[in-house]
Amino acid sequence: MSKRPEKDTLKNVRNIGIMAHIDAGKTTCTERILYYAGRLHRIGEVHEGAATMDFMEQEKERGITITSAATVVYWLDSKINIIDTPGHVDFTVEVERSLRVLDGAVAVFDAVAGVQPQSETVWKQADRYGVPRIAFVNKMDRVGADYFMAIQSMKEKLGANAIAVQCPIGSESDFKGMVDLVAMKAYLFLDETLGAKFEEAEIPADLLDKCKAMRAALLEELAIVDETNEVFMTKVLEAPETVTEDEIHAAIRQGVVTNKLNPVLCGTAFKNKGIQPLLDAVVRWMPSPLDRGNLKGINVDTGEPMVIVPDDSSPLAALAFKIMSDPYVGRLTFVRIYAGTLTKGSSLMNTTKDKRERVSRLLEMHANQRKDRDDFFTGDIAACIGLKYTSTGDTLCAEDSPLLLEKMEFPEPVISMAIEPKSKADREKLSMALSALSEEDPTFRVTTNEETGQTIIAGMGELHLEILRDRMFREYSVEANVGKPEVSYKETITIPGSTETKYVKQSGGRGQYAHVNLEIEPNETGKGNEVVSKIVGGVIPREYIPAVIKGIEEGLTTGVLAGYNLVDVIVKIVYGSYHEVDSNEMAFKICGSMALKEAARKCKPVLLEPIMKVVVTTPEQFMGDVIGDINRRRGKINGQMSQKGSVEVLADVPLSEMFGYSTQLRSITSGRATYTMEPSHFERVPTKLQDEICKK
Repeated sequence: MSKRPEKDTLKNVRNIGIMAHIDAGKTTCTERILYYAGRLHRIGEVHEGAATMDFMEQEKERGITITSAATVVYWLDSKINIIDTPGHVDFTVEVERSLRVLDGAVAVFDAVAGVQPQSETVWKQADRYGVPRIAFVNKMDRVGADYFMAIQSMKEKLGANAIAVQCPIGSESDFKGMVDLVAMKAYLFLDETLGAKFEEAEIPADLLDKCKAMRAALLEELAIVDETNEVFMTKVLEAPETVTEDEIHAAIRQGVVTNKLNPVLCGTAFKNKGIQPLLDAVVRWMPSPLDRGNLKGINVDTGEPMVIVPDDSSPLAALAFKIMSDPYVGRLTFVRIYAGTLTKGSSLMNTTKDKRERVSRLLEMHANQRKDRDDFFTGDIAACIGLKYTSTGDTLCAEDSPLLLEKMEFPEPVISMAIEPKSKADREKLSMALSALSEEDPTFRVTTNEETGQTIIAGMGELHLEILRDRMFREYSVEANVGKPEVSYKETITIPGSTETKYVKQSGGRGQYAHVNLEIEPNETGKGNEVVSKIVGGVIPREYIPAVIKGIEEGLTTGVLAGYNLVDVIVKIVYGSYHEVDSNEMAFKICGSMALKEAARKCKPVLLEPIMKVVVTTPEQFMGDVIGDINRRRGKINGQMSQKGSVEVLADVPLSEMFGYSTQLRSITSGRATYTMEPSHFERVPTKLQDEICKK
């Protein structure tokens, strides 16, 4: 059996992600980490379109991250797997799936803006997966930078236990470095060496008292967080000067690993200051796969819960978290190995799909560069070639010990548009491109409108669909026309109802017969659809029940008002009958679908529209115009927050009213306002508007 390299012991492996709001400087931070860890010989800049981790053409042009990129660096005695995630809300699934497989994250905040809307979203995603975080307040060299305001906004907006472990020396153009409150030393970065060298110095006299007070606050917080460590608590209370650096590091690590503490560091990635101390913090305080403890899984054979021990000798347990089409090697499947060893050429079981898979090649990725490997071990992130059936969220394991890991949930698309090839030659290329892109991205859906025969693509926002369209053109050379973006409405019912439906067809020879009685009622909002059989006494034979359920489920995908999905409905099959000769599965499936439609029509169906959570940041003088415009768009203002000459307006606005909003916002604020929006919930469409939509 292959042996793990000695320098990669499991306790020294760190799997981290860099996460933040758009433009907070995540990719710039990652570039500096690669440079100082010896992975790059020249620093790539986002604004020059030369960042290593932003390797897609669209990323270089727009200066934004679209897909999460993986790489490996070594620092001190540790191996760090890093995933750089996007900040734009349209690519939220990239953040979601990365957080699912990470052991820790570095949250990057803008020193001027503090916590921004998308930082809240990614922070909540990390909360959901229980991912430990340390914070890095970036852009300390910018005008208006305020480290302490950023920490305060983390406490207020995120409910984070944010505690400073550094004190900045200067700010804005005078930002020179920082004081390490653990070692009580100042680090001064030298501009002429691109920050590769920094001097350790005494704490500047004007900061000494402040740093002593901040260190005392840090020690008190650590004593509260690590309350089981009585020796440490006693030292802090009785003789704080006797607490050693190692004891403080151990207490911070304990607080981070147990998710009770978020240490905050500062720097400016663009000006190359503060990255090395950040790497030191990742190695010292972030959890290894061992610290994250045993994993819960399900034994496929017995259906019982089981414990998965993170160890190379355990049976293989891995989760596929990303599919990528590579122009040189084809389909790449990224997997995180939670236990066991993955070897080139081995056969695996995909327990989610119940399919056997074979790994033909294994690659270690550095953004879009690759290096062949024979095996990967527990805690590693690997790219596999040769997996045919595996998609995002699938569990891969050894054939002799089948197990299932917790699945990943993805949000429903909120916007759709029609797409058609420009020529016959493009038709085949288009279907290949759509199939490859929907494999890569679980929030991108492709359907065919049965009435018009049009191909409909759906995604998380206008930018999302625009990028996908661009990728089709560049990567797959598909020339296609697209329609205007359309909102993905949903339908639901408002009152309970029932129906009795018979499907009888007599035409020479054998006929078709099915008879189904249904009761339907509204379900709780957000609960989804439930189909249950209450059939007793064999009035419908047991073998036909699945066909009825399938028919009902198909009926739910095309509602009765305008053909949108029916949601939040409980359907009960209560009675029926069959014919010994003429009944068959197809007849019951058709009858189930017809019965659902008949019942839904009687239950006062209504349309639901997606509502977006919109946050507009605008200079104060334009606030009235911005609020007036949101009100005209049927928006509901939820609050306002003032921030140094600008105002954040929080609102819920229907997606159908938000098309072209960026142009309008630019015009009413002279291009000085910015906004973010993300799907929030569904609400009932006003009656007048509903009638208009249904007429279309």
